[in-house]
Amino acid sequence: MSRKYKFNDQDQLYFVTFAVVNWIDLFIRNEYRDIVLESWKHCQLKKGLEIYGWCIMSSHIHMIIGTHGDKLENIMRDMKRHTSIALRQAIEQHPGESRKEWMLWMMKRAGKKNGQNLEFQLWQQDNHPIALFSPQVLHQKLDYTHYNPVVAGIVEKPEDYLYSSARDYCGLPGLIEVILVDPLIL
Repeated sequence: MSRKYKFNDQDQLYFVTFAVVNWIDLFIRNEYRDIVLESWKHCQLKKGLEIYGWCIMSSHIHMIIGTHGDKLENIMRDMKRHTSIALRQAIEQHPGESRKEWMLWMMKRAGKKNGQNLEFQLWQQDNHPIALFSPQVLHQKLDYTHYNPVVAGIVEKPEDYLYSSARDYCGLPGLIEVILVDPLIL
């Protein structure tokens, strides 16, 4: 297994970032983002995935994760494999997807260049796992995750972005179950 997927300590929380090949702006449609959320829900229920923070941007995703079940590298591998297949099908079947041919061509091209794939690649290979070894680093990565849509100019306040756990941290209903990090305990 590639080092890119290694999480050295399964009792540790990690900050991960993973992106669509060529930084394609795939997640501009709610249907595509919802596929990712459903996969996370499955991984929470069946694989022990713990989500502490997250944000789905147009071309990439940030998460703060842990596990009380399967190894994190296995969860990430399975989640990326499942969402790659489901998102490909959604792109192919979406009647209003004006970028369909271009996106599929780019993903097939990336797959052919990568010896680990047969013919198609949606996600870039790596996750950039960063162990969150202190409360300060954890909160820095949580702030970075939540302020991504603000920095991108999508919203004025983090909690206004629907596809992020910033809503949960502000007491608003979120789209997926998260484990809130209490700044007073850390």
